[in-house]
Formats: sequence, structure tokens, C-alpha cells
Amino acid sequence: MSLKCGIVGLPNVGKSTLFNALSNAGAESANFPFCTIDPNVGLVSVPDERLTNLANLAQSASVIPATIEFVDIAGLVKGAAEGKGKGNAFLSHIREVDLIIHVVRCFDDDDIIHVEGGVDPERDIAIIEEELILKDLESVEKRVDTLKKQSKSGDKAFKAQLAVAERLREHLENGNSARLFEANEDEKEAYKDLMLLSSKQVLYACNVGETELDSGNDYVETVKKIAAQHDDEVVMFCAKIEAEIAELDAEEKEMFLEELGLTSAGLDRLINSAYKELGLITYFTVGPKEARAWTIRKGTKAPQAAGVIHTDFERGFIRAETIAYNDFAELKSEKAAKEAGKMRQEGKEYVVADGDVMLFRFNV
Repeated sequence: MSLKCGIVGLPNVGKSTLFNALSNAGAESANFPFCTIDPNVGLVSVPDERLTNLANLAQSASVIPATIEFVDIAGLVKGAAEGKGKGNAFLSHIREVDLIIHVVRCFDDDDIIHVEGGVDPERDIAIIEEELILKDLESVEKRVDTLKKQSKSGDKAFKAQLAVAERLREHLENGNSARLFEANEDEKEAYKDLMLLSSKQVLYACNVGETELDSGNDYVETVKKIAAQHDDEVVMFCAKIEAEIAELDAEEKEMFLEELGLTSAGLDRLINSAYKELGLITYFTVGPKEARAWTIRKGTKAPQAAGVIHTDFERGFIRAETIAYNDFAELKSEKAAKEAGKMRQEGKEYVVADGDVMLFRFNV
């Protein structure tokens, strides 16, 4: 499955610097608003030491990690929903993403302009949230108008959907995000295809100063309180440091992080948090030709996990020969795991666990 994350925030909070560090795609980064005129897209490998270890054990000829697509969306400002600062175009790009990564400035620096005059995470988050809600309100109002016309036919289904849409409109008018709107699965049919911006999950990325990566600061604590209201994840990173790390090779990166007293780069934590926020896990296929990581949702059963590789695997699924990652790593090979009784034969009802090493048997 393909995971797509949209990086949003006010201008000059570190979005494009973060994107550059993630993908080395070279998005322009400058000390003025709207330097990113069109959305930049980068495909980033998901860091996973387990895949590297499995590939070494199996002496795989190629290694294919899971990937995440990141979209750097130009800085939003107050009034974006009305078209200010190219806002309409930028907001439309958010509809296509699975997860919003909201970059929040959590450091003081008089040399870097803040479009609102000073650092205030609570205000900055509220501005972005309000613009998403206003854009959603515009979409829902159009849906209400359409359903009113359709309801004139007397069709009960249209009338029921109109009632839901009107209730949602009132909810948004009161400044509430679509994520907080209570509706059952049938009721969601009235607006599901609108892909409402404020219904998307959010991961907050706090851009802090170089000396605050360990301890954080009061700004970060403010973001954490806001995130807790929706059980959202919060990750701290320093855009300046991440930009430096992106220029290093693996060995130099490890030494640099050690000097800073860090066990992992902020970007690695951000990617792993994105997985957690969306309820994603990884399973592996391993052999002499290839070691590969596959992304699925937590709770996926074996046939559907097989279908991620190819629909024929799901259609003709017989069983999955499965070894837990820890067992494979300890016993060093598939053969040794099988001899030790650690290879399991799992059927159609098996729920795949994070780190499972799998071989699917199927009929063509």
C-alpha cells in the first residue's frame, strides 16, 4: 500500500527544510513566504534495521524497503480558504494525503521572519485548523445545495443524507473539525467522497532549537496538550540539524548523532510516528534474490496481506508459512527456524503481526 503524507504549516516554520532532509529533492528554501509554489513530492525509504539484518542473513541480492511519499505543500496563511496566498491551490493538495504532518515553529530566532509577528504554537495551529475547516465548510455547503435539489424527488435516501449534511455544516460552522463529527458508517455516505481536510489524522512536528532536542521547551508542551485532545502524535526535530544529517553517509550520520547524544535522527522518528498514527505495520519476504518490506494496516489477515504483493496471492491463498522476526534473527535462517519448530503454518484467519517473515502458498 502507498502511504502519502502532506507537510503543512505557516510560512517559515521549517517545512521545506524538513522536506529537503527527508527526500533530498531540493525544494527551494528561503526566508520569505510561498517559496514553494508547486507541491514538491519525494519518495522516502522507511528506516528499518530488521530489513537490513534479514537481507544480510539471507544474503539477498537486492533490498527493497517500504516507502512513504511526502508532499511539501506551500505555507498556508490566514485567509487561505478564501484564496489568499495561493491558498485554494495548496489546500486542494491536502485532499490527496493520508496523513497531515503539521510543522510547528517551536524556537525563537529574530533573524527568521514569522508571518504573525512572533512564535505562538497555539495560535499558529489554530490558524491552520481554521483554514481547513473553512475549506471543508465550502465543500459541505455545495453538497447541501445538491442534496436539497435531489430531495425534491421524495427519495428517502437523499432526505436522510441531507439531514446528515446539514448537521455536519452546523458542526463546521461552530469551528469544529470534521474529525470530531459523530456519524455512523451509513451516515458518512453523505460526505465520504468529499475527502474533508479537517477529517484527516495529524502528526505534529515541532521544529526546536539545537539545544532543545532532548528537553523540549514550553512551546512543545503547548503542542503536546493540543495533540492530546485527538490522541495525535508529536515529534521533535531540529530542521537545521536534520539538513546537516541529510548530507552525511551512514557511518558519518551515526557518529554525528552520537556526538549530539541522540540515538536516532528526528526524521526516522517522524516516519515511525507516521506509521503508528495511521495504524500501519510491516511484514517481510526474504530470500536469496530479494529481501522486501511490505506495509499493511494493523489487524490485516493473511490473505489480504498476501494481496498487497499480488491479487492472485489473495485470490488463491492456501496458507502462510510464518516466522517471527526475533526467531529468524536468533536462528539465522529459514531452515534453522523450521528445524526448531519456529515456522508456523497459518490459515485465512491469521492476523499478521509486525515483523512477521512470510512465505505465501497459493493456487493460481
